[in-house]
Amino acid sequence: MTTPDPLPRPPKPASRLRVIPALVLLAVAVAGAIWLRDDLGFEALARHRAELIAFRDAHYGAGVAVFMLAYIAIVAFSLPGATVATLTGGFLFGLFPGVIFNLTSASIGAMLLFLAVRAGFGAGMEARIARHGGKVARVRAALARNEWEVLFLIRVTPVVPFFVANLLPALLNISFVKFAVTTVLGILPGALVLTSVGSGLGEVFEVGGVPDLMVFLRPAVALPVAGLVVLGVMPIVLRSWRERRKG
Repeated sequence: MTTPDPLPRPPKPASRLRVIPALVLLAVAVAGAIWLRDDLGFEALARHRAELIAFRDAHYGAGVAVFMLAYIAIVAFSLPGATVATLTGGFLFGLFPGVIFNLTSASIGAMLLFLAVRAGFGAGMEARIARHGGKVARVRAALARNEWEVLFLIRVTPVVPFFVANLLPALLNISFVKFAVTTVLGILPGALVLTSVGSGLGEVFEVGGVPDLMVFLRPAVALPVAGLVVLGVMPIVLRSWRERRKG
């Protein structure tokens, strides 16, 4: 006499709790996109530049801490204003140490978002992809063979939105170490450029202008970035070519 298969066990409470941080981040991101867009834009920076400079001059250490915490929150909650935050870092603290503050804050915020989303959804998403197979599973397998290169490319290529480059690796359950290393290295060129632009905002404000973000299209910036993209693509191409030859 065969015994009936046991009923599937309900999800453990702990597994349900793991999605809470990711859901909180999502809720804050939606609310921020609706209510904070005007408060985190370039116009807001222009309006409050005098107060920001006065606070920085009177309380430099506190100014650095407040700035970095605000930047981390903007990235972790996927709020609008990451680019303006980077410009602000250059405006308040110069190219150096502004780029250090910007790079550190953006990296920490990205890692916090990554950990929250991966803890809540990464393992489940990866299991579903493996279970269903098909084209998505083949793409995931190809990514697994080129994780370092692909993670670096989506960071260094300006066309990939910053929050997308944070969410996709988390949903695919990518290694945290790989994500962290490629994040820091991949956003460094853009952080340098935007911090440099931000360091010259004083003159822009004086004439009532706006920062020239088309700087990324100038040969002095675009060519080195293109070179980094080529360096990232080459190992993928060579690995694919070797696999075809073996096959």
